[in-house]
Amino acid sequence: MNPLPRMLALAALITTVAACTTEGTPAPVAQAAVTPVHAAGAAVPKKPVTVKKVAAKKAKLEIADITPEGEAKEKVGVGFPIIVTFDRKVADRAAAEAALQVQADRPVDGAWRWVTDRKVVYRTKTYWRPHQKVQLNARLSQIPGNEAAKDVSRRFAVGYSNISVVNTRSHVMKVRRDGKLVKSIPISAGRGGMVKNGVDVYLTTSGTHLTMNKKPLETMTSAWMGVTDPKDPQYYKEEIPWAVRISDSGEYVHQSAGYYQYLGRSNQSHGCVRATPAGAKWFYGIAQRGDVVKITGTKRELDWRNGWGYWQLNWTEWKKGSALTKSAVAKKS
Repeated sequence: MNPLPRMLALAALITTVAACTTEGTPAPVAQAAVTPVHAAGAAVPKKPVTVKKVAAKKAKLEIADITPEGEAKEKVGVGFPIIVTFDRKVADRAAAEAALQVQADRPVDGAWRWVTDRKVVYRTKTYWRPHQKVQLNARLSQIPGNEAAKDVSRRFAVGYSNISVVNTRSHVMKVRRDGKLVKSIPISAGRGGMVKNGVDVYLTTSGTHLTMNKKPLETMTSAWMGVTDPKDPQYYKEEIPWAVRISDSGEYVHQSAGYYQYLGRSNQSHGCVRATPAGAKWFYGIAQRGDVVKITGTKRELDWRNGWGYWQLNWTEWKKGSALTKSAVAKKS
């Protein structure tokens, strides 16, 4: 018997059975592992590739604030300080200070002084010259280990030289603009008589003040001396026009709230410099942050840490607060 027909039938049966396995889930098909081979024919073991993520390097020191504002927002007076506040405690003050450079159109000597772990102040030896531009460049990326930081710049505009002298004994404030006497205003200063912790807080402080800010109407209360009860005879709360702040302890040059009979004659205020309505409004109108207000004639001295009282320190004392030995002023090219 010819075995060929039986062999063909058997082969057909095997093919049919194999084809049934395609219904449902396909059966896995074993495949030979593929091993990469070099051109020379040697097999290379396959290894998993590990991708390392490198975190972006963060700056260790940035600037949180610069005072005053730039030239587009304000003009400043000839006594103005440059105040730089960092975003954290400064470990290397010398390196940070070296990164701060000041350039002026009409330069004068100046130096930085550290007043806190985060804040440094630039003051000149003599007043800035008026009507010029001053540039601060903070090259933070040049501080070792701080290369990721962004450099910061600010340009200041110096306006008129407004220098006022308040004589608390003759009760007058004389204002000079660019060296010329332009106004004499009758005033009334602090009367004294309220002693707290050995300090007569009702006396106006003598010394070189700088104007810090101003408001057309300021609410003034007795809370600064701890009097908050309206029934207390020393309590007061008043809306005062044309208020120009000259210290952190609550001293202003402002319009007198009545009591005009004392202006130019005697001291009757709680420590502020009261002026006539016309005089106060005029002074408010010309006031720039950083203008100089010198007060004389009282026994209470302005502390150099009170507001912007930085001119209370002489030049030698001021420079002792620097972390560097050389001035940071650079002549503008």
